[in-house]
Formats: sequence, C-alpha cells, structure tokens
Amino acid sequence: MGEMSAQTFFITTAIDYTNAPPHIGHAYEKVLADVIARWHRERGRSVFFLTGVDQHGQKVQQSAEKAGVAPAEFARDITAKFKALWQKLGIAYDGWAETTDPRHIAAVQDVLQQLHDQGDLYKARHSGHYSVRQEQFLTDKDRNAQGEFGPEWGEVVFIEEENWYFRLSKYRPWLAEHIAAHPDFVFPSFRGNELANAVAKEAGDLCISRPKSRLGWGIELPFDRDFVTYVWFDALMNYATFAGYRATNGGQLPDFQQLWPCDAHVIGKDILIPAHGIYWPIMLKAAGVEVMPRLLVHGWWNLGGAKVSKSAGNVVDPDALADRYGADGLRYYLMRDIATGQDADFNEERLKARYNADLANDLGNLVNRTVSMARRYREGTLAGAPSDQSEDAIALQALAADAAVRFDAAMQNYQVHTALDAVWELIAAANGFVESSAPWKLAKDPALSGRLDEVLVVLVEAARLAAALVHPVMPRAADELLGQLGFAGNLANSWGAVAAGHCVGEAKPVFPRLETDVAA
Repeated sequence: MGEMSAQTFFITTAIDYTNAPPHIGHAYEKVLADVIARWHRERGRSVFFLTGVDQHGQKVQQSAEKAGVAPAEFARDITAKFKALWQKLGIAYDGWAETTDPRHIAAVQDVLQQLHDQGDLYKARHSGHYSVRQEQFLTDKDRNAQGEFGPEWGEVVFIEEENWYFRLSKYRPWLAEHIAAHPDFVFPSFRGNELANAVAKEAGDLCISRPKSRLGWGIELPFDRDFVTYVWFDALMNYATFAGYRATNGGQLPDFQQLWPCDAHVIGKDILIPAHGIYWPIMLKAAGVEVMPRLLVHGWWNLGGAKVSKSAGNVVDPDALADRYGADGLRYYLMRDIATGQDADFNEERLKARYNADLANDLGNLVNRTVSMARRYREGTLAGAPSDQSEDAIALQALAADAAVRFDAAMQNYQVHTALDAVWELIAAANGFVESSAPWKLAKDPALSGRLDEVLVVLVEAARLAAALVHPVMPRAADELLGQLGFAGNLANSWGAVAAGHCVGEAKPVFPRLETDVAA
C-alpha cells in the first residue's frame, strides 16, 4: 500500500446497523481494523480509529415497533450490546460514531442544504419495487434469472411516492476517472476492478429521502420538513462528520484537515457496490471534498458456504466464542484463518484446534518452558549474550530478523494471516532450538555452563520477539507473555533486548489447553 506518511493514520470501519445484535462478521471487521491500528501505533505512528453505529432507518423503526419500544430506546439497547462486545474483544477505538448525535445531524443537514442550493437535489415522483431489508428501490437489473427479486432483498413492496433525488449521474464520469487514476483506491485490486465495472453500468440518480408519513426515524431535510434523509446518505457521511468535517463544536471532534483522507476504510464486500464505492465518494465530491478515502474490502465469514448473517439464520455469536476461547483466542483465529479480501468458512472445531496447536502448544509452551528453565537453572537471572555465538544461535537470530521484516511487510499490505505465518515460523524454530540444544542436559555439566547461558538468552530473545510481534493481534495475552519474560511493555520488533542480569518473571499458563468438546 506504499510508504507511510507522517500524517495521522486514519482508519474507519463500516458502522454497524442497530436493527439487530452483533454477529461474527461484525467482530471480524472490528478486530481486523483494531489489529491494523495497533500495528501502526506500535510502529510509532499517530493513529485515529473511528467506528460506531448507524441508528436511523426503516429497519430500526420496524424492529422497535415489534419490540414495543421507541426507536431511540431500541437503538440504544443494541448500541450497548455492540459497545460491550468491542470492550470484551479489546477493540481500542479512538472515536465513536452514533448517527443520532446532534453534531452529526447538524453536519448532515448542512451538506444537504449545500447540495440543494447548488442544484444537486431535485424532487420527483417515482413508483417501483422497494426492498425493506436494503432500504432501496430496485430495478429490473436486480431481478434474478427467473425474473423475480431473490431472497437477498427480503420483503419487496411496490411503492409510488414523491421524493428528493441526488444527481448521482452528474458525477459518475468523475468517479470513473478517479478509479482509473488511483489504482490504490480499493484494496484488493480485483475489488477495484469490480467497482470500475459497476460504475460503468451505473445509471440514474439516487433517491435520498423518505416521506415522514412512511418513515419518521431519520434526519429531517432542512429544506423540506415533510421528509427525512435516506439512511445511506445519513450513515455514509459519518466517516467524515465524526472526523471533524463541518464541526461547529468548539474542538470536541478531531481536526478534519489533520485526519483526512481516510487511509483505510474497512468494509465488507457486500457494501462496496453501490453504497461505499459509488454513493459515498460521489457525496464527498459533490460536497467539496477533493481527496478521496482508500477502501479496504474484506470478504465474508461463511458457514457451510453461506454468508453468516441474521437474515440467513446462521448467526455465530462472537460473545459466546470469546467466553469459551478467550477474546485473544478468538481474535487470533479470525486473523489467522482468513486472507484479507477473501472469504473463509467458519469452523468452531478448527478454532479449537488452532487454539490448542498454535497458542497452547506452540507459543504458550515456548514461553512457559523458557521462563521455567531460566528460573530452574539460573534462578530467573540471565548472564547475557556471549561474545562468540554458536552457529545455531546465529541462525535463529537471523531467522528472527527475517520474520520481523516479513511481518511488517505483510502488515503494511493488510495481510495479517501472512504476518502471523512469519511469526509461527520463528516460534517453530525456537521450539526446535529447545529440543536440539537440550538445556536439561547442559545443566548437568558445569563445563557447558556458558552454552546453557547462551541457550537461555536466545530463547528469551526469540520468545520476547514472538510475543511482541503478535501483540496487535492478541494484546492482552501478549502483555501477559511479555510480563513473564521480564519485558512488560517492550514491543521492540528487533533482537537484542536481553542484557546481563535480566530477570524473568513467573511462568503461568496463558493459553490453557482445551480438553472439552466444542459442544460442551
């Protein structure tokens, strides 16, 4: 994705719609963004991570009616569930967006008024089929091979009404040119190609209002009080408004000029087209924003080949998984078993296997045995690295340096799974070094005391580096591991941390092996 600039790294995720509680797809997206944000922070860069919730719209209103509560109360309850889960999963965001926030409402209305005044909005009567689930009017191109609107659209009703429209078609040529001139606009690149093809086929304008007679839960149009704005227009602007765009709040929001543009806008592939890839950049352009964000498009977690979602009836509860495997155990699985931009099939048996093999047996065992041997053979105090290193120690150090370089290169390109592969090669080599050097045998021969000192130093160095590298993915567990190694807070991604007299802590299992069945 290119070299990092000195500007604050601004990362956002798609805000979550508060018509239903969070599922595994929501969790994956937030963990991915959190890992990227933490990595940038740990490499010394200023970071602003924005996420939040989308609280307006027809689905929220309908869900609230079914629950017998006001939309605002329903949205607050679902919002609380999202925030509690993000806290449990260690999502360290810097900014929190709620679209019912008065500051956001004022900024959205200001943009709407501008677009109205410059002639980009017009009123027209329209009749057509409307997807309640997606909250959008459909056209014949949305029909399937049988000529029907498929189940992906949910309930479809025929509506005839007057609404306000945004001249999307006016800006379509500009967007096509922008995509062609900026190949890094969308990552991965094949998603950018999909977007370019969709823009070429895009026709017509965008309905950006709903009459209050049908939908009262939304932001009122400042120039026509009988309408509220379409939820997409409202929600899409939050990524700018909560970054300080058009803020009039005396500094309570960030400095937009300092943050913008968004370096990584993390979204699922299902909302790239048309919302985040077409509507949003065109809205920004029409409002006068000249520099566009970069879109990081991830795939889906599927279950038996089908997307995990409430509408599909195959929801996987991340809250329960975090209780069962620990927040960091879940974070690790979500980052290790999917390539960013691609789909993956969720499998709880594989999650358990990953936990036991990678975390308990590999990383956890490396740290536990290293600390235990340092305490057993040297009462926890190390002698420091010898001036003349053994060949196997030099080889492990070289492998560690290579792993650190590969880790950062992969993270720079958002390939977290590849970054973790590099770390686990280091962990495997360090565990192999334990077996080949056999410290338990060295401890029995006083003449090999120097070699034992070297082995213990090398193991502590390798274990510390591994824990430091995985910190963005498993921050709490990595902190525990580093503390046991005597390096609390030391996240340096290089060899050479152990000095003569360094003391390790006490060995305690961080990843206790799971013996019970998943179903238990």
